[in-house]
Amino acid sequence: MKKNKFVVLVLLVMLMLCSCSENEVPKKQGYSVPEFVPLTEIVEGRSNIYLITKVLDSNYWDVVEKGAKEAGEELGCNVYLSGTDNEMDWEIQGKLLDKCVSLGADAIILAPDDSIELAPKIEEIHSQNIPVILVDTAVNTEAYDICYMTDNLLAGNRAAEEMINQLRSLGYSESEEITVGILAGSGTSQTINERLAGFYQYWTLNAPGSWTIISDIKNCNGDVELGGELVESLMTDYPELKGLYGTNNGPTKAIAKTVSEHKAGDMVIVGFDYSDVISVIENN
Repeated sequence: MKKNKFVVLVLLVMLMLCSCSENEVPKKQGYSVPEFVPLTEIVEGRSNIYLITKVLDSNYWDVVEKGAKEAGEELGCNVYLSGTDNEMDWEIQGKLLDKCVSLGADAIILAPDDSIELAPKIEEIHSQNIPVILVDTAVNTEAYDICYMTDNLLAGNRAAEEMINQLRSLGYSESEEITVGILAGSGTSQTINERLAGFYQYWTLNAPGSWTIISDIKNCNGDVELGGELVESLMTDYPELKGLYGTNNGPTKAIAKTVSEHKAGDMVIVGFDYSDVISVIENN
């Protein structure tokens, strides 16, 4: 019975995200497929490894790029990098995957922008005996070799636990009516859906009854500027708002920046994926 209730919870979270995604997805026109750039010295005769990240120019993915570069140098592989402009560009990732095949990739490392839409393409590539390694997010298929990712259900639990602990440490009583808002970075990422489901699961079992999560989950699709606007709307529409949860890098940066600008010292922020933006705000 508990398992069935949890499955229903995951489905509800996905439906809420999909319903808010339709009006909030940033549309970019004329965005071309980026080229692959070498991370290592390119030596003829070595294996060619292609890394596709969720988004370029990100502190979080900079760490992954650095690891791929160091591993390539240590193991004697040519490593190439490309990625997308925002975390919803799964169509661009599909074209990048095609490019990997045409360039003769010996293996592909992919951080999927969409767990569902990219599954057929990954199956197609894997059927050609090209190893596919996933990072950060799984996909809706078993046609890959391995996936390196966080236990996102547990991570969501920990995030809710930290939110509750921090709210209590600020002196909010269990009888006080307060709300918590959520800013997600995608409506189609299994990683984010699991982090949301884990957050709801722990909150439902452990938060005081008068502390509620706003049902309108905001979705910025990795766009920090849009995320800031959505946080502004939450802070305006819900005067009793005392906590904000960011599911990944973009939302967490947007929340931290906006809360800092408002000097809202009574606001609890819990999020994922540390970045320079958060570091600067934290030290001010």
